[in-house]
Amino acid sequence: MTATLTTDAPARPLPMPADPVTVRQTVANTMTMAYRGLLKIKHNPEQLFDVIIQPIIFTLMFTYIFGGAIAGDVPKYLPVIIPGIMVQSVILTSVTTGVQLREDMDKGVFDRFKSLPIARISALSGALTADMVRYFIATVLTVVMGLVMGYRPHGGVVGVVGAAVLVIAASFATSWIWAFFGVIANKAASVQGYSMLIMFPLTFCSPAFVPTESMPSVVRAFVNVNPVSHLIYACRELMNSGTIGAHFGWTLVGAGAIVAVFAPLTVRTYMRKA
Repeated sequence: MTATLTTDAPARPLPMPADPVTVRQTVANTMTMAYRGLLKIKHNPEQLFDVIIQPIIFTLMFTYIFGGAIAGDVPKYLPVIIPGIMVQSVILTSVTTGVQLREDMDKGVFDRFKSLPIARISALSGALTADMVRYFIATVLTVVMGLVMGYRPHGGVVGVVGAAVLVIAASFATSWIWAFFGVIANKAASVQGYSMLIMFPLTFCSPAFVPTESMPSVVRAFVNVNPVSHLIYACRELMNSGTIGAHFGWTLVGAGAIVAVFAPLTVRTYMRKA
């Protein structure tokens, strides 16, 4: 005779699937991650050394080395060099985005974020948002150094603010390139090496420091199509005369093209790895 055992214990409930993250939650998570990035700067202020020291040193060094030789004296050279230094300093600062992103991924920080009920993209978008504070600091320091040295922008406050906003927007667009390298690279040093290999020709083969008329024809042809050159010319027009020309438009087109290409590419690669 076979006995049949029965139990009155309720069936174990199946886990409910996680609710989809809304746009509002994604924005809130991004702001939280951006705040985390700012806290990292608070506890490690040496992260700001590049955005504080570099604009000051570059402004002093290039102004007093090239000012007399190129413009005859320092005051005449300031309207040329200050917009150029501002663009160079902020654009180079955007490289840090990819380096720090790779460092966080190597340390397993993003692995911990996976276990949290947050938007997976927020760690990436938060890092990009927090770095805009770095761009703002570098921009302000460069302008302040120029004012201390005697630079008087004829574009007024509106022209200076417009140039600052344009530089920060262009640097934010550029940071998507380095974020992509940060996601695909094996280590942070590789991101640093790739970025410097690309950024040094773009920033130094430009009208930031010297007139293009004295350059060889081959170099001048590259300078004329260099997107950094358009950004520098646009900032000079805004700061020195308060005008918006074709270079302003080309800068926006270039920044939009970078975001259109690298933002989806970076997000797709990041989501696959994160």
